[in-house]
Amino acid sequence: MSAVLQRCAAVAVALFLSGAAWAVQPGEMLDDPALEARAREISAGLRCPVCRNESIDESNATLSADLRLLVRERLVAGDTDQEVVDFVVSRYGEFVLLRPDASGANLVLWLAAPALLLIGLGIGWTTIRRRQPAKEEALSDAEKARLDEIMRS
Repeated sequence: MSAVLQRCAAVAVALFLSGAAWAVQPGEMLDDPALEARAREISAGLRCPVCRNESIDESNATLSADLRLLVRERLVAGDTDQEVVDFVVSRYGEFVLLRPDASGANLVLWLAAPALLLIGLGIGWTTIRRRQPAKEEALSDAEKARLDEIMRS
């Protein structure tokens, strides 16, 4: 492979892997590095309502950009990290949390999968333990004679 082709491939891979880094536009960033770091941390924990499994920090959706700006506005206004998250959750519901709290109704969801796994393992274990081994029956005299005849031929 030529050097030019290798360089083009490297640039293509770098551009592909850095797509999420382009989500936060330079105009959205705060001048204060400490506030910007807090905003990035909060944004990483909030789900994009449009993209579903991307954080608003990674998403290029317009709604995610609006939410990133909202987070930064709230931080500049003096809100704590938890107050910012609570504000966004009050507007969009717990769905926007990438990692919902394990309390209340969510506790059922957090415990359902391990509980069902344990129940399934228990049923499987019980089923295997209750199985009867196959009984071996002795051959009758006619069957033994027929078997001897088959074996000789």
